[in-house]
Amino acid sequence: MSSSNCIGICTMRPCCRILMGYGSRSSLVFGSAQPKLNDIVTHNLSKLQSRRQKRSCNSQIVGYIRVIDPNRRVFSVSDSNWGQTRVCKTASRVGNTSSRRGILVIPNVASDIRNHSTSVETQVNGKTSFETIYIQGRLNVKPLVIEKIETDHGDVVREEESRVEVNGSNVNVNIGNSKGLNDAKDERELSDIEKEAWSLLRDSVVSYCGNPVGTLAATDPADKTPLNYDQVFIRDFVPSALAFLLNGEADIVKNFLLHTLQLQSWEKTVDCHSPGQGLMPASFKVKTVPLDGMNGAFEEVLDPDFGESAIGRVAPVDSGLWWIILLRAYGKITGDYALQERVDFQTGIRLVLNLCLKNGFDMFPTLLVTDGSCMIDRRMGIHGHPLEIQALFYSALRCSREMLIVNDGTKDLVAAINNRLSALSFHMREYYWVDMKKINEIYRYKTEEYSTDAVNKFNIYPDQIPSWLVDWIPEEGGYLIGNLQPAHMDFRFFTLGNLWSIVSSLGTHKQNEGILNLIEAKWDDFVAQMPLKICYPALEYEEWRIITGGDPKNTPWSYHNGGSWPTLLWQFTLACIKMGRTELAQKAVDLAEKRLSADQWPEYYDTKSGRFIGKQSRLFQTWTIAGYLTSKMLLENPEKASLLLWEEDYELLETCVCALTKTGRKKCSRLAAKSQIAV
Repeated sequence: MSSSNCIGICTMRPCCRILMGYGSRSSLVFGSAQPKLNDIVTHNLSKLQSRRQKRSCNSQIVGYIRVIDPNRRVFSVSDSNWGQTRVCKTASRVGNTSSRRGILVIPNVASDIRNHSTSVETQVNGKTSFETIYIQGRLNVKPLVIEKIETDHGDVVREEESRVEVNGSNVNVNIGNSKGLNDAKDERELSDIEKEAWSLLRDSVVSYCGNPVGTLAATDPADKTPLNYDQVFIRDFVPSALAFLLNGEADIVKNFLLHTLQLQSWEKTVDCHSPGQGLMPASFKVKTVPLDGMNGAFEEVLDPDFGESAIGRVAPVDSGLWWIILLRAYGKITGDYALQERVDFQTGIRLVLNLCLKNGFDMFPTLLVTDGSCMIDRRMGIHGHPLEIQALFYSALRCSREMLIVNDGTKDLVAAINNRLSALSFHMREYYWVDMKKINEIYRYKTEEYSTDAVNKFNIYPDQIPSWLVDWIPEEGGYLIGNLQPAHMDFRFFTLGNLWSIVSSLGTHKQNEGILNLIEAKWDDFVAQMPLKICYPALEYEEWRIITGGDPKNTPWSYHNGGSWPTLLWQFTLACIKMGRTELAQKAVDLAEKRLSADQWPEYYDTKSGRFIGKQSRLFQTWTIAGYLTSKMLLENPEKASLLLWEEDYELLETCVCALTKTGRKKCSRLAAKSQIAV
């Protein structure tokens, strides 16, 4: 006897909605609901039930999916070794070829489920091949097993397995999911600190139904109040994902992408208000809960946090952007582009973009967000148009343009992406960039200009230039400021935003060089005893009290207020490799290597020089560990860094999206942006 549920796939015109037969949360995976959906469901369920009566399968229909492909296939959910519970019974014999287990065979229909399933893993056992998928239900995403139908030639594709030994422990690597990696593995002997780092990274891995789905934020055994550090964060997992991918281990990353995609569709409500449908969770946790009606039985569930439990109740704007960036990185490193081409992933990308590209009241192409909506997730005066969000937004747009399949349903979205990229790159390069020359220009600004030809377009008052900046900015070099709004420029240097502007080519080549020149010239400010400052300088005295509200965790030169974060090493390494400055990255990694292991891998460091371990810093912080490992692997194999970088897109510079000539106004200049490309 075996347990199974059945899901039918109907492929008429797309209704774009997945329905589950139980649970209080909706599962809008493929878009919005269509009218008369219940009638369609009833019709399809009755047809499936009539077919089912001809078989000895007492399966329960729990839902259906309608997709664009004209092919049609119905598959069943079989019992799995992963789960701890079995739901309904059906009689079948695995070895009986005349009665294929749980499969409803539809004659004269080609089968093509690759782009429509949510498969995670393939296992081959004897003559039967199974593909594992997840479908959401209640608080969890339940594991399913799909029996593959043979190809037209009767072949069943088998995926080989190999093993990689790290720190004395064997690790399965799925070769089928590792396309694109160099065939020759690096035979260099790992140092003791690298072995320790890999061991700690593997200890942080979280499993759901027997499969790895992410890494915990921290694994400090002495931490009795972990708060949400015992969860899997999307942004925190990115360096862990890159470390695994660069080491040829793709399964955990694929599982993570699949599960977070399905969590995206969950209903999110805070005080009777629901945010946009495409919002990705900040984090999720694997919980074990009792199974209803079965004494002593438990099941694993995924419990996501979309901000409703976060400190300050802020939605994680950067989660969806990082998810898109990681999806592209997965395809680039493994060569598995089929994942991003699937209908569910194409829809997930579109949902994130729909949130970001909605028209509103804003006059600027930059993304408007609240304070605390990114890595700096506490009140730090970054509300408005912070650089970090804009750099990630630009990257996500470029990733999406690469991954989206262009057809009648997406051509308008692709056009909107191109327009936004053009406007955003010009805006950031023209108005966020400051160097000695630009600061002197701002110093001489006239105010209260009312004209389309105004020089001081944002009505910036020269007195806003902080006194520390006048003597601090070197003759050579510059950076992108932290924020720009009407009558307000935040002149603080935010490291992640500037580094990711280099990686994504948001800045021009000359600007990118200027950023690294500034970091090198001000090494004692940005690095000192531990790389790298999250921002510079810190808010102090009355300014700290007013802007942070007197936050005791963000005191001057601590945490987000000028603390030193070793996880930024991997972004710094990518930026240095791109600009041919690997010696800077190596210098920073060598410096961090001297302390990280001895200090038990802290989350961040305090003081102006990064001398002390942060006063509230968690130890054995996973993205500190993963950031170090990723940096080491990128420095040893810099050619792999090219898979994670973007070069200048010259087509963007040929497009003017403002169309001011149609109104008789002066056409905005793209020459300024194009002229900055020259070295």
